Amino acid sequence: MSGTTRQQKYAKLIQKELSEIFQRDKRGILDNAFVTIADVRMNPDLSVAKIYISMLLAKEKGKVLERINRRKSEIRKALGNKIGKQVRIIPELIFYKDEVQESAIRMDDIIKNLQIPPEKKD
Repeated sequence: MSGTTRQQKYAKLIQKELSEIFQRDKRGILDNAFVTIADVRMNPDLSVAKIYISMLLAKEKGKVLERINRRKSEIRKALGNKIGKQVRIIPELIFYKDEVQESAIRMDDIIKNLQIPPEKKD
């Protein structure tokens, strides 16, 4: 996480509250997918939050992300209800699929399948 201390505090607050919103998903947005907020990055004026989510138990991750993006105004409103008294501006939410975990699994598989010959001693 980079940015000023203010951006970092704001990002942590949003990450915590969005995690709770998704955990209590009463709107049916997630369709039984287990969603975690991997990272939140704020722009300098705190008006935009880039939210990176990872999805477990989701058959079609693209559709879950699409559903979240379609209903982001509802999510933003729920976030505003939770943090509205603590902050001046409720940021615009932009959701991205976090691909760090998938990349790590792919790299781990590549490393496991490497055929490295033993070193010859002279």
